[in-house]
Amino acid sequence: MARLVGQYLGQQLGQSVIIDNRGGAGGNIAMHAAATSSPDGYTLFFATTGTMTVNPALYKDKMQVKPLVDFEPIGTAVLSSHVVIVNKDLPVANITDLIALAKQRPGALTFGSSGNGGVVHLTGELFKRTSQIDILHVPYRGSAPALTDLMGGRISMMFDITPGDLPYITSGDVKALAVTTANRIPALPDVPTVSEAGLPGFVSTSWFGIVVPKGTSPEIKNRLASALAAALSSDDLKKRLVSLGAEAFHTTPDEFNKLLQADTAKWSTLVESSGATIE
Repeated sequence: MARLVGQYLGQQLGQSVIIDNRGGAGGNIAMHAAATSSPDGYTLFFATTGTMTVNPALYKDKMQVKPLVDFEPIGTAVLSSHVVIVNKDLPVANITDLIALAKQRPGALTFGSSGNGGVVHLTGELFKRTSQIDILHVPYRGSAPALTDLMGGRISMMFDITPGDLPYITSGDVKALAVTTANRIPALPDVPTVSEAGLPGFVSTSWFGIVVPKGTSPEIKNRLASALAAALSSDDLKKRLVSLGAEAFHTTPDEFNKLLQADTAKWSTLVESSGATIE
């Protein structure tokens, strides 16, 4: 997502946007590098739901950065849904069937995730709480091994981020029961939302956006915000995002700030109630 958005952002800025991947600690290493860089507009952080709004609750005093304090928002760029996928042999055809089966077999069904405390895990916890069912969380080191075990029948379901699952849904290796956005997504037009499939009001999404270090000048922030808005208006970029199961999602800096505040409150509550830890 960062490379794709960066390509179109660079066109608007008239210069290259170089992606500097720094893995580790759930994105905290990259976030710290960005937060402590010079606020000159040349280092941006490609923010995610997890790094900005989940990690503060998950890592607590181990966090070197306070996302809502140490960064200033430029705007969101991409919105990605989660998709409820189940093993192809699980005897369910929709969300209502899944909830009924889980209630018939409390604690017997399992859901995999890319790791404790991630948005994929917390979406499953939100589903558990909303539907009042008992399903067992099985954390993995990333979505790929969890997906492998789902196809192999070792776990029952996942609440995964959509783009990586599309090939397996299309091939029939897993069954897609619903997406977690408020509306159906173009990449899976025949798959209902969780809300319309049996849990009214259920929404869980992952967004990606751009923030800059605190202290960046208003002039620089305004230029970046304008360039991002122009990049996201590209029909070509929109089509490429849709092909990945995502969509262009533009907000102003003020709107992004409100989203950060709301999601921080939402996910911190779920981290606490789920008992998720980083160990």
